[in-house]
Amino acid sequence: MDAFEDENPFESEPERVQSDGSSSRENISGVSSPDINTQPGQISSPPTSPSKRNTFPSLGSHRQPQAYKSDFCCGRDHWLHSGEDVEILITDALKTSANSSSPYITYVIRAGSAEAHHRYSEFESLRNNLVKLYPTLIIPPIPSKQTIGDYAVKQAKAKEDAAMIARRKRMLQTFLNRVARHPILSNEHVFHRFLDGEVSWTEVLNSPPISLLPKNILKAPSHNPTDQSASPAYAALPNPSAAHPLRRPDQRFLDSEVFTNKFAAHLSGPMEKVTRRTMKRWSDYAQDHAELGATLNGFSLNETGQLSTAIEKTGQAVDATYMSTTKLLQEFEQNWAEPLHEYSQFASIIKKLLQYRHQKHVQYEMTQEALETKREQLEDLEKSEREARRLEEALSQGRPSTLRASYSHGEGELGEEGRPATDENEARREEESVYLPPHPGPNPVKRRAPGMGLLNALSYTLHGMMDVDPETARRNSITKTRESISQLEDALHLSAQDLKYSSSTIQADLDRFQRQKVADLREMAISMARSHRDWCKKNLEAWEEAKAEIDKIPDHPNRLPEEEGPGTNGAAGHGRRDSMATING
Repeated sequence: MDAFEDENPFESEPERVQSDGSSSRENISGVSSPDINTQPGQISSPPTSPSKRNTFPSLGSHRQPQAYKSDFCCGRDHWLHSGEDVEILITDALKTSANSSSPYITYVIRAGSAEAHHRYSEFESLRNNLVKLYPTLIIPPIPSKQTIGDYAVKQAKAKEDAAMIARRKRMLQTFLNRVARHPILSNEHVFHRFLDGEVSWTEVLNSPPISLLPKNILKAPSHNPTDQSASPAYAALPNPSAAHPLRRPDQRFLDSEVFTNKFAAHLSGPMEKVTRRTMKRWSDYAQDHAELGATLNGFSLNETGQLSTAIEKTGQAVDATYMSTTKLLQEFEQNWAEPLHEYSQFASIIKKLLQYRHQKHVQYEMTQEALETKREQLEDLEKSEREARRLEEALSQGRPSTLRASYSHGEGELGEEGRPATDENEARREEESVYLPPHPGPNPVKRRAPGMGLLNALSYTLHGMMDVDPETARRNSITKTRESISQLEDALHLSAQDLKYSSSTIQADLDRFQRQKVADLREMAISMARSHRDWCKKNLEAWEEAKAEIDKIPDHPNRLPEEEGPGTNGAAGHGRRDSMATING
């Protein structure tokens, strides 16, 4: 039995799926989920072979995916996989009303030599469709929508908030670059067309593969939900709830769910809460220094000479502290707060990914249960059929003697004149009674008098059309049950194949995400340390300049000369201000 190709280098277990890209069956003997209780010979029709899809590249290529790629679908694909350190930029955000009755913000995307304009809703549409096209991959998040509170406070100006637009520019750019660096998503032509901007996004949505997406991805192949040649047995798969419990869960993914829940709770709870509080305090600190600097600069105008210069320089140092703190706050938001919020979104995405895998596992178990139930029904029906035949054979053993006796009795009475019609009918009824099945006959149909109502007439008509013969009904049930079993066997095989593919692919992307998370958190910590270092250096320079001006202020007139020795009485008062100096002048 052939299998689909699985070139997954991130797999943590040694088991592999031996395959080639054009196979028709998957080797499901090594599936980590519950074993399949079906035999190969019981599957009447083979499931559809998986379409060839992009597989994970060599290990360690999550930074620059598939530099060895030689076949490109378009210019953007060639640019993304040129082997260079490419970066997608969002260069501007423009207000426009093109093809719309109301103005909106469009973001200018620069990908090499291509330029595209897309609004936020189109970014959201791109991500939603990538989730449907690749239900087993971690699709990067986009910035969250504005809350109802933002619209209530800012009303019509909510969509034109400069800070919100700048934040969206940064996070949408991060989203595009994460997709571009993904070893699988970077090969998707829908993403290439999004970057090109040669056609409208509406046209992309109405063309394959997006137009081929099924309504329910749980009843489609996990490796390629848009596969039009998929087996019809997918329609027989159940549609389980995410809350449905598993009889035999996979411990690896139970551990992943526990870890993800802890990760999400820690990020969305203490981490983001402390980060918001820290940013607020830094903002208050910067605002206080802005007011203090303005006060000192105004106060310097009331003085003259070197004192005025020193006060002014001190005010400038305080202003420099305000500006450096404002920059520190901006860098803290961009390099720490926003990535932290992004990873809290990643946690929610991983939850949904594990939920999809859970539903696939439940789907497999439910299909297995349905198949076992149908086999039990078939066994009961076949048992009833065997019992009916046995009774029929037992009753038919006395048929020849009965017939001979009836024929001889008729010939003795009638002689050459022949049997009358009444005797012939009676003999026919006796012969038919021998062949009756050992079951009670159908209930006599009671004809309703006209005027009994439309429902009674309809019921009478349907009752007359239905086959109420028990033997025929039983044989029809056996045929239908066998067909259902055949379909469920195909569905069970497809479900096991999807479960194995989903488990291995999700585990691979979780491993890739873990490496990405470690690298990103390291970069976040380094960026925070670098920002604080630069903040300290700028403040130190400003305050050193202020200190130099302060040192130029002449000594107080009552201060003793420095040439007097330490043994004199003035030595005790050296370096301190005389308490009577202010009074005496």
